[in-house]
Amino acid sequence: MIDQRIHSIYLIGIGGAAMAPLAGMLAERGYRVTGSDKGVYPPASTLLEKLRITWKNGFCESNLAPRPDLVVIGNAISRGNPELEFVLDNKIAYRSLPEMIKEFFLPGHDSLVVTGTHGKTTTTSLLAWIFHVAGHRPDFLIGGVAENFGKSYGLGGGREFIIEGDEYDSAFFDKGPKFLHYRPDDLIITSLEFDHADIYADLAAIELQFRRLVNLVPRRGRIVCWGESATVSGVVSQAFCPVETYGLGGQNLWIAGDLEFRDGATHFRVARKAEERARVELPLVGRHNVLNALAALALADGRGIPRDAIEEALRTFRGVARRMQIRGEAGGVTVVDDFAHHPTAIRATIEAARTRWPRRRLWVAFEPRSNTMRRRIFEDDLAAALATADAAVLGPVNRAQLVSEAERLSPERVVKGVRAAGRRAEALNSAGEIADFLADELREGDIMLVLSNGSFDGLCDKLLARLNSRSPAPRGAR
Repeated sequence: MIDQRIHSIYLIGIGGAAMAPLAGMLAERGYRVTGSDKGVYPPASTLLEKLRITWKNGFCESNLAPRPDLVVIGNAISRGNPELEFVLDNKIAYRSLPEMIKEFFLPGHDSLVVTGTHGKTTTTSLLAWIFHVAGHRPDFLIGGVAENFGKSYGLGGGREFIIEGDEYDSAFFDKGPKFLHYRPDDLIITSLEFDHADIYADLAAIELQFRRLVNLVPRRGRIVCWGESATVSGVVSQAFCPVETYGLGGQNLWIAGDLEFRDGATHFRVARKAEERARVELPLVGRHNVLNALAALALADGRGIPRDAIEEALRTFRGVARRMQIRGEAGGVTVVDDFAHHPTAIRATIEAARTRWPRRRLWVAFEPRSNTMRRRIFEDDLAAALATADAAVLGPVNRAQLVSEAERLSPERVVKGVRAAGRRAEALNSAGEIADFLADELREGDIMLVLSNGSFDGLCDKLLARLNSRSPAPRGAR
């Protein structure tokens, strides 16, 4: 039960991908919201500015004056942070982000949780849009900006709360995954691979957390999961509720078939037990997005959303920011921004780009930035994924000093692997160097994919500026 004496809430780490939307949700509920962070970039910075939520750049004890009623501590905040130490010393009440969701927003709602290594954000956005088009006015929280809503959260006041369930840890005092707080009534599992090497020792450790999540789903609930993964099948094998599988074939209950990309959209048919349930026109590209849409469709169908509403929602879905997002065109070069940072996601994104822009030369620039990709564990897989493009450029390892040399990814070794596959590859020391290099190499008609789970130090903007300044634009062979 929410303490009615809480009026002011302070968020340490307010610029996080989920913390900024939480700030907005709390503000909409009437709380006085402030906070602090450093190194904040869009979309979090623009969201906070739009919501007129004031926050401090940097961490300092004095930021917490006047004393807030409650403090939310982001999972990037560790002991030694001066604001956290002040909270502990002065016994100010505090919560983690997932605790706030559980206590302040989930009561009275059906919790629909979307999880998995890949596709969570797009699938959650698809699901929220389907329920919106169907008139259900869902509440939702997404780890990215859903273009149909123009933001990453919504408080529609309907029965359902649709949330992206993250397997990363919750806070310095709770090292369990966020999704264990969300008490799912229905659950989607899109995929399951090793990730988050900074907190999980191996895939088995992640599987354990997913089995714990599956064990929270009530008998009356339902699990919708990708049926073409032995790992996913393993974690749902002891579920107490019905499990429905989806995929592109085989023995899955839900199957998408007759895939065709034309007129800027992917068209496919959906069947359940060989009975047609939908004909989909999806303005996204890639088999991975077909699977994302299929997962959302299956869960929505099971909750009684009509076929026509599902088809209309998928047809009008506008995607998620930083998912194959065209940032601009300059000198005949199309610059595309994408969040992909795991080898599997990188490979899927390159495949999708080749489908969308066939017969175009495809370059990729990749920033090793995530806590997993800064480590060498996926060096060979990364090289193989990047080699599916025509040429690749690697930036420096982000925050390299925080990973030991023995454990750290080597861009030079990755480049060697890409070259061994017969593709051109370079490793450069900064976004500026990459922009200068690419401005000389890119030719009219090229597609330039920029891949990072962060800003890549503004590489997209830097590159577009360099391309606009060169004259005349070189013409290249296809």
